[in-house]
Amino acid sequence: MRSSEEAEVIRPGAGAGVGVGIRKKGVTGVRAWLLLDSTGDTHVIQAGKHAIMRRTGLPARDLRILDPLLSYPSTVLGRERAIVINLEHIKAIITANEVLLLNSRDPSVTPFVDELHSRIVRHHSHASKTPNHDSKDDQEDGMKILPFEFVALEACLEAACGVLDNEAKTLEQEAHPALDKLTSKISTLNLERVRQIKSRLVAITGRVQKVRDELEHLLDDDEDMAEMSLTDKLFQHQLEETSSTSPSINDDEDDRIPPEISLEAGGATATYEDHQNADNSRDLIGRGSHGTRTSTTYSNVTKQLDVGELEMLLEAYFVQIDGTLNKLSTLREYVDDTEDYINIMLDDKQNHLLQMGVMLTTATLVVSAFVVVAGIFGMNIHIELFDQNVAGMREFLWTIGGSTAGTIFLYVVAIAWCKHKRLLE
Repeated sequence: MRSSEEAEVIRPGAGAGVGVGIRKKGVTGVRAWLLLDSTGDTHVIQAGKHAIMRRTGLPARDLRILDPLLSYPSTVLGRERAIVINLEHIKAIITANEVLLLNSRDPSVTPFVDELHSRIVRHHSHASKTPNHDSKDDQEDGMKILPFEFVALEACLEAACGVLDNEAKTLEQEAHPALDKLTSKISTLNLERVRQIKSRLVAITGRVQKVRDELEHLLDDDEDMAEMSLTDKLFQHQLEETSSTSPSINDDEDDRIPPEISLEAGGATATYEDHQNADNSRDLIGRGSHGTRTSTTYSNVTKQLDVGELEMLLEAYFVQIDGTLNKLSTLREYVDDTEDYINIMLDDKQNHLLQMGVMLTTATLVVSAFVVVAGIFGMNIHIELFDQNVAGMREFLWTIGGSTAGTIFLYVVAIAWCKHKRLLE
């Protein structure tokens, strides 16, 4: 029976666009979740956090990671019964037989929902065609059928890495023309355009770096990867229950353990494969957070096999996101080189302005000497040079010519001295 803060809206159907039926008992803390089960059926449910916690076994602190009102970095967490995904625009909870998407109505998430649905349908189709799921069937089909949670995880990683790579390519296409235009003409408009590009570059680089660090952390810790093998853990739990109810099972009966276990969870049926022998038990590492562990045992053989499958999956997207980061790093170096070139150009222009200032100052100084001569002749004093009977036009021209020649001579000497002292080029 649901609590007063929970409500549920069920939308049956195999695709994303179907009709809606509503049943509510209070709306406090209720959010819409898109549920895709292992058969490809799609449902839209509205439920409070307590209902999601009971359905997935997640603690409240993990649900806060998916809260759209809070800002959390990209995170991939493996838990006892679920995987929490917070990668870019994807906020999802993956269990052994279903996927819960929080923001499925976001237009940017719609392509991911369609891709995830098609992958789940193909996975269910392949799983139905290989009922025994042994190694021989895998070799004949030329492919390995991954567990359901790995299929959903791969779709999430591909969507997140693809979005970041597309943003990096778009930014690169916009950055190169803007930087080239700035080098040819330094203007306020071009500088503002490059500033905006650099801000976007820093933001995208930070997002890509966080996704890369998260994948690197998972690849470096086999226990974290083993924690994400939900199908194996559920299968082992079923084996333990079978062993506890039937303690005296002989070897012949062990060989007859069915390779598939069909469980009902949330109205959807899930099939679990790739485990035929009871000897394939392993150490199960359950964590409340990175580095916090709980108990349950599995064999090392199965653990290594499952970690190997997930490791190959994660490595592929680690290489992709690392390539995106290298592309952004190259673009950042190009931006830095352009900035250095612009600074050199500005310094050169500043040096030319300083030299021009020195030349103008020198010219002003020597002209001041000519002004002194003119000022002296403009004074109302009585000397022989001002006597009209003694001085004439010839004396006036000699005075003006001598003053001008002296001014030019002083200017040439001053400039020659500045060049000798390497103050001017």
